Amino acid sequence: MPSIAQPSPSIQDRFPLAQQPDPDQLDDIKAQLDLILMAIEALATIGSDAMLQAAQDLGLSDVVGDRVALWRLRQSSPLRKGQGRKRLDVDEARSLVLIICHLAQQHAELIRRSVSLLEQLTEQGRPPHQAALLGDYLDRFGNTYEERMDESHQISSDEQTYLALKLLIDLLFYSLPNGSQRLWLALFTRVHHP
Repeated sequence: MPSIAQPSPSIQDRFPLAQQPDPDQLDDIKAQLDLILMAIEALATIGSDAMLQAAQDLGLSDVVGDRVALWRLRQSSPLRKGQGRKRLDVDEARSLVLIICHLAQQHAELIRRSVSLLEQLTEQGRPPHQAALLGDYLDRFGNTYEERMDESHQISSDEQTYLALKLLIDLLFYSLPNGSQRLWLALFTRVHHP
């Protein structure tokens, strides 16, 4: 008797919601997803092409099919300059979670190496900028943050460094096989964006 293939779970089934997020929570989710994408962009020096390829690999081209769609999703972050052009819905958030984790898995070795280096430097009491890999990441993240974020959401360079390093550590968890579930849960447990 031939085996019947089980259909893969839908994106809604993979990332269930107990209740719809309220507008403030949705703003926090939009901000977090954009910051995480910024972190992986800065670390792996990737851009929209890699994100669009990830969307295609995951069968999400109907949600993120081109640069304009991706730009609109990212501009929905309340931290961004000129934000508010598009509202992010829950299914789009689910798609971005999958894209982020796909990219994190593709760059898992780089993420692990970076976090390991950060641990070594911390143990030695040395600043992360002393390692070229981390210094370059922090510089790219800081420059991108200042370039893209609204003036009312600008933070000090120390706060940018803290945020970038926290996001780097988060990326380590999101690069694991169950990373997308971790990220989905984290989005609903965070209280406020920076």
